[in-house]
Order: sequence, then structure tokens, then C-alpha cells
Amino acid sequence: MRKKPAIEALPEADDAALFRAAIGADRGKVRALPEAPLPPAAPKPKPSAKMARRDEDAARDEFRHVLVAALEAGDLLSHRREDVPQPVLRRLARGEYAAQEELDLHGLPARAAEALLREFLRDCRAHGVGCVRIVHGKGRNSEERLPVLKNLVDRVLRHRADVLAFHSPPAAQGGSGAVLVLLEKR
Repeated sequence: MRKKPAIEALPEADDAALFRAAIGADRGKVRALPEAPLPPAAPKPKPSAKMARRDEDAARDEFRHVLVAALEAGDLLSHRREDVPQPVLRRLARGEYAAQEELDLHGLPARAAEALLREFLRDCRAHGVGCVRIVHGKGRNSEERLPVLKNLVDRVLRHRADVLAFHSPPAAQGGSGAVLVLLEKR
């Protein structure tokens, strides 16, 4: 049987010295890189007022419930600015103003209906339209058993500066399922 040759024992050296010898650092062929600065830390997120936001959301939801309960299916919409004479509102209620444009919101979700209504009114005002009819429906088929779109239209119209007056038209022109709106001229 043959014996394996003995491996010569290497002199004891640390790993760093062996590495420097292997790459030729001891002969001046390699130089150390300068120290690089550490990258900046990510900015901390700004604090948010979670409690205030929650309180505002709760108040907004409560306000919406009050508005939704304000009108029933058969109620008429009626409003005029203080600078608009009362006879104008009476003529509007009798349907004596011809609607130049019409918007039908039947079956739309409330958010989509509100966005469409605001865009419609803005467009009508930009084109000099004086009277429009908005069909919101009576709300008899609403899941909440309250006229959601009717209340939404009432709320939006009352808060617009370009709306002079609005009133539900006679039954032949839509009755309590629509509203005639007089817009301020541009």
C-alpha cells in the first residue's frame, strides 16, 4: 500500500495578509479606495392628523344623512336667490321658461351624478344657456327609500353662485321628478 505524500504546512498568516499578497498589494500594484460617505437616510413621513380627519369624515357623513332625509319622493324643489323677484319663481313653477338644455341623471350612482351635474352646469354657463331642465327622478326605486339624486341636485343647486332660481316644473314637464333651473348669464 502506498502512502500519500504529506502536505506541507503553510506558515500561519491571517486572511487579510494572504489576500494582500494574492492581489499584489505588497508590491504597490493596488491602492485602497477612499472612504465613500453613507447614503442619506430616507426622509421621515410627515405626521398626519388622523383623529381630525376621522372627525371631519364623521361630520360629513352625518351632514349627508341630514340632507338625504330632507326631501321625500313627492316633494317639490324650490329655491330663489334673494335678488331674484318672487314672480320669476312663480313663472318658473308654471313652466313658462323654455329649457334650452336637459340632463337626465336616472340610474346613476350619486358620485357620478354629482360630477356630471357640476360639469353640465359649468358647460351651460360657459355657452350662455339661461334655463335648463335636470331630470333626477322621484326616487321611488331607491335602495334607501329616499330620493338620493333629488336631494343631491337640491344641495348642489343651492350652493352654486350661478344658479338664480330653481323649481320643480308642472307634471307635463316632469313634475317632482325634474327641476327647471335659471342660470346667471356669463
